[in-house]
Amino acid sequence: MSLNKHITYHGVNARSLYQTPGGRVFTSLEELNQEYDIDASVPDFNSIGEWFARESVKAREELQCTLDIPYGPTIAERLDVFHGEPGGPVVVFIHGGYWRMLTSKEFSFVARGLAAQGATVVIPTYALCPAVTIDEIVRQHRAAITWTYNHAAEFGADPQKLVVTGHSAGAHGVAMVLATDWENEYGLPADIIRGACAISGLFDLQPLPYTFVQPFLQLTWDQVLRNSPILNLPKSAPPLLVTRGGKQTSEFLRQSDDFYTAWQSFGLPGEYWIQPERNHFDELFPLTEPDSELTKKIIKLAIG
Repeated sequence: MSLNKHITYHGVNARSLYQTPGGRVFTSLEELNQEYDIDASVPDFNSIGEWFARESVKAREELQCTLDIPYGPTIAERLDVFHGEPGGPVVVFIHGGYWRMLTSKEFSFVARGLAAQGATVVIPTYALCPAVTIDEIVRQHRAAITWTYNHAAEFGADPQKLVVTGHSAGAHGVAMVLATDWENEYGLPADIIRGACAISGLFDLQPLPYTFVQPFLQLTWDQVLRNSPILNLPKSAPPLLVTRGGKQTSEFLRQSDDFYTAWQSFGLPGEYWIQPERNHFDELFPLTEPDSELTKKIIKLAIG
């Protein structure tokens, strides 16, 4: 689950690479890389990655599920459905991985607690950078949600109780789909998403072209501006839970802090909830537990 961080950049003004809205100035690539190399901030990162894989295999073995359903025309557009109770809510979980790694299969474990609460859980896989752009990834997120809304009833779920949640780069996807014009672009009701949860997301992409992920993402500035949710807030939206672990780098903390502040300033409904003792990865562990606060908060978004 590691990225290549040993990359040399040329032609960048080292006097001032990036300044946050709060005024912090980054003057070196190393300084920014330390902030966005989130796996290095966790001492037992490799063991956590192994836990993700192991628990996901167990979830697929133990839960009723239908795997690798096409939701779009490309090979990458596949999703896994973990069955809930008849009439229960449906939760779409968008996985992270800096838009360039991982699939739905490493995140099957998140279905355990939600399914135990009666939710049908849909976990899409999507194409990755640099084979595609972030624009295309966002389009695939919207396609997966469209498929879910149209087909949830076939699995016994109630499409009127659809919640979208995601982690890290997946939380970026959550914020982006909330700005979708479902009526004019997809011919669907404007309110197909009843609630959303963004877990430790990347909402301001402006620092990323100066970090080790740029050779993979190949971001242009129009893509950065178009795909930064903090710069493209919707006029209206369903309730959004923004949550993050407290044990993260200052930039990952800022990303959630600033986004929720902007969300609130637009008068959009939401809640900000900090899990102070969690890091960027173990903050997902509570989704394995039906009675955890995180699981209950997501279910509440669906049923009110």
